[in-house]
Amino acid sequence: MLVPCFLYSLQNRKPSLYGSLTCQGIGLDGIPEVTASEGFIVNEINKKSIHISCPKESASSKFLAPYTTFSRIHTKSRVLEGHVFDVNCCRFFPSGLVVLSGGMDAQLKIWSAEDASCVVTFKGHKGGILDTAIVDRGRNVVSGSRDGTARLWDCGRSACLGVLADCGSSINGVAVGAADNSINLGSPEQMPSEREVGTEAKMLLLAREDKKLQCLGLQSRQPVFLFIGSDAFNCCTFLSGFLLLAGTQDGNIYQLDVRSPGAPVQVIHRSGAPVLSLLSFRDGFIASQGDGSCFIVQQDLDYVTELTGADCDPVYKVATWEKQIYTCCRDGLVRRYQLSDL
Repeated sequence: MLVPCFLYSLQNRKPSLYGSLTCQGIGLDGIPEVTASEGFIVNEINKKSIHISCPKESASSKFLAPYTTFSRIHTKSRVLEGHVFDVNCCRFFPSGLVVLSGGMDAQLKIWSAEDASCVVTFKGHKGGILDTAIVDRGRNVVSGSRDGTARLWDCGRSACLGVLADCGSSINGVAVGAADNSINLGSPEQMPSEREVGTEAKMLLLAREDKKLQCLGLQSRQPVFLFIGSDAFNCCTFLSGFLLLAGTQDGNIYQLDVRSPGAPVQVIHRSGAPVLSLLSFRDGFIASQGDGSCFIVQQDLDYVTELTGADCDPVYKVATWEKQIYTCCRDGLVRRYQLSDL
């Protein structure tokens, strides 16, 4: 059996090198015996993964198969009904018992994961909500909208505590992170509401449709930096108190240092497909793109881990829980990967 094989270098945009994998049979231990061509090497193989490298191009990837694929999850699960039109985003509160969702109806809703009841609805945005972030344990939440605003909400009183930013352009992604002590977040012009909880010493990151990545103090509302990228920013996340990632529509992943944001630390480009999600993971990150690729980059490993199975369908979102990684894809499947298989 012949299988096409090609590897990407994370930053090298030279043409891809193609080769093939040939299965010579199955060993006594049930593991396929595979050989490679065109300078590729099969470093390791087991029932769930295969590690291939190309020393000539200094490229190395481990391809990991899903442990479980959930094909009927939408027919067997509890339904949270209440939004009008599409639901763009949802996430669990830290308790794991409550869910926050945002939709094209310009509403935010909080749901009980135990009985599917909607306990809170936030209204105030004038356009669809594209992303959310939870502040600390969840007494406050942040939303980003197509109306160009980011808002801070009080969950206990179902009230908007203020407009954090008015960008004049859709906010596709938001992230909240604790700031390193060396970063000047500025001072608020007005005394913060007593209903603001956990906003001090926090940064708010906004991935904008107008090719701009904006960072501001969550409590102060004062600007920290504004970075212009190659295309619309779709998503963003913090790696630490001063390092962050942001992904664009044309496939670039920018790593920036908040202390010197004028030039990126590095720009990772795997393909021209849109970067749809970014998630901090161990000492690296997980990224997914519109061409079905989903990969893990870790500083202590000399290879990239590829999460396979999606083929060419976009992988919209990635989540982790304990020793498992979950992905959701346009093909309607949720895939679970075991970290132990890494």
